[in-house]
Amino acid sequence: MPREPVEIPVDLDPPGPIRGWLDLPTQDSGRAVILLAHGAGVGMHSPFMAELAEGLCAAGFPVLRFHYAYAQRMLDEGRRRPPDRRPLLETVHRQAAATLRARFPGRRLLLAGKSMGGRMSSYLVAAGEPADGLVFFGYPLHPPKRPERLRSEHFDRLEVPALFLQGTRDALCDLDLLRNALTRYAGTAHLHVVEGADHGFAVLKRSGRTADEVRSELVSQFVSWEAQSFGART
Repeated sequence: MPREPVEIPVDLDPPGPIRGWLDLPTQDSGRAVILLAHGAGVGMHSPFMAELAEGLCAAGFPVLRFHYAYAQRMLDEGRRRPPDRRPLLETVHRQAAATLRARFPGRRLLLAGKSMGGRMSSYLVAAGEPADGLVFFGYPLHPPKRPERLRSEHFDRLEVPALFLQGTRDALCDLDLLRNALTRYAGTAHLHVVEGADHGFAVLKRSGRTADEVRSELVSQFVSWEAQSFGART
């Protein structure tokens, strides 16, 4: 599948480019385009992000991955950095969405993300960023061992269709708490539970499942949800 480097214009201090990768399907479905944001610990080049993008692209969807500013600096400098503060994360994310929207004018735009990337997607939409849907690959509902600190206060402002893909061993998302939070979601939200998966969608060896099989499940669930939510409309 073709892949193009993308430079995302963001006014940074210190200045520097924000880079992304646009994966293009050999047979474009003509339906949605996907902005796929990474989680806090790793950037867009992690095996999970790369293989997920490839799977979504193989299903016929163009996928743009991008680095947040701190992740780009980690890559350039070769050392770890903590995530940026939320305003900068949202600024970069918003510009990435604008870049993808300009590349595919008139196409449905879905904001998807792994953990923190999904959370930032939801904050943007709650604040009015145009998007047709949200896809969460492991929504971080609360910090580890802190279920009282819920990150769902904005769910009642999310009116677009959403897909939540969550593992049963996810330390950042108690499923009962998520189900309760989704009763306040303003739009239509679908929850798919991946048996035995942790926050990174890893499963135990005794499950008999491979990482490829889990990723195939995630992609399959996305394809089904997208078709059911939007039909043939472009």
